[in-house]
Amino acid sequence: MAHIVVMGAGIGGMPMAYEMQEKIRKADKVTVISNGENFHFVPSNPWVGVKWRDREDIEFGVRPYLEKKGINFISTGVKRVHPDENRLELNDGSSVEYDFLVIATGPKLAFSEVEGLGPHGGHTHSVCHVDHAMQSHDIWENFTKAPGPIVVGAVQGASCFGPAYEYAFIMETDLRRRKIRDKVPMTFVTSEPYIGHLGLGGVGDSKGILESAMRDKHIKWICNAKVTKVEAGKMFVTEHDDQGVEKAKHELPFAYSMMLPAFLGVDAVFGIPGLTNPRGFILIDEHQRNPTYKNIYAVGVCVAIPPVEKTPVPLGTPKTGYMIESMVTATVHNIYSELRGNPPTSKATWNAICLADFGEGGVAFVAMPQIPPRNVNWFSEGKWVHVAKIAFEKYFIRKMKRGTSEPIYEKTVLKAMGIEKLLK
Repeated sequence: MAHIVVMGAGIGGMPMAYEMQEKIRKADKVTVISNGENFHFVPSNPWVGVKWRDREDIEFGVRPYLEKKGINFISTGVKRVHPDENRLELNDGSSVEYDFLVIATGPKLAFSEVEGLGPHGGHTHSVCHVDHAMQSHDIWENFTKAPGPIVVGAVQGASCFGPAYEYAFIMETDLRRRKIRDKVPMTFVTSEPYIGHLGLGGVGDSKGILESAMRDKHIKWICNAKVTKVEAGKMFVTEHDDQGVEKAKHELPFAYSMMLPAFLGVDAVFGIPGLTNPRGFILIDEHQRNPTYKNIYAVGVCVAIPPVEKTPVPLGTPKTGYMIESMVTATVHNIYSELRGNPPTSKATWNAICLADFGEGGVAFVAMPQIPPRNVNWFSEGKWVHVAKIAFEKYFIRKMKRGTSEPIYEKTVLKAMGIEKLLK
């Protein structure tokens, strides 16, 4: 009998558990361990932040759905991974032993790397977690009654830029609908070397399309930006040139701000030699397997991926939903192979595919592979993206409740884009 443990019950962990459960032998067991009882659909957080969604629209308890599929669920959370012992130390002092471990925790949010950043004792909001989005949800209504400047974007070291663009345009749409857009100057602050870089070196005409969209919506921007500190109602930003030399200093007043932080690996794995890199992300080989501890796999945002290119201000590489889905499938196939005494052979595609909703329209891109040069380098915009993102949300949540492991992107996102043929 083999015990396969999945750390995390998010966009990577839940599909991993369902797909693994379908592959195991009769005597094998799958266990999911999370630090809470609930799943929430992270891509919908920008909608939650402006009260277009409530928590209950995108969050549900996972226990009954996992247990219905015969998957054991523990919501105590992991305090520390002990890879030399094949053991997880839980927050309540108990332990869980494993034969195979799949780490799918997502990141730790590094708000502390910038003074005054974040919703926990800082002065900015976040849409990285539903709890943070709900804090904004409660404050946004008050802001619209006394509007003022908005500063939105992503700080140095950030790797997930799509939600920053989404939130900027979703806020802009909401303000127009309330007929108060003229009272709210907006500035987009980003560590990217140019608008539309996205941590991917740009995709198609992402620079031209996103710059045009920002001009059209009267959103100013500052690129190559380092946020040095945030005070109540004021952000201090240092702008750099293309060689990384300091170019200008900005003091940006705001009445509301949402800034995405850099990511770190979670405390349960941080600093374990051979398992993580210096930022705490899980080191993996081409089969999603850790080179030192070969019964440990990792999928999703917690995986160590080097930056696509050197930039004047440091930034990371995003992991999109399609890429995570591909990691999950490869990992399942490799563990299945190992259970039968064979070596792992499956590899994730690591293609980047993304939908970004802008409130009434949006943009979509495909980068195959994500690191240039690419076989496919496609970027598009249109109202259809807004509709596709809603369909994506509804379908994924339904899929998680049904406990199916069918590939969502082939059925919804790629079909909506009309580009499923690109994967053939």
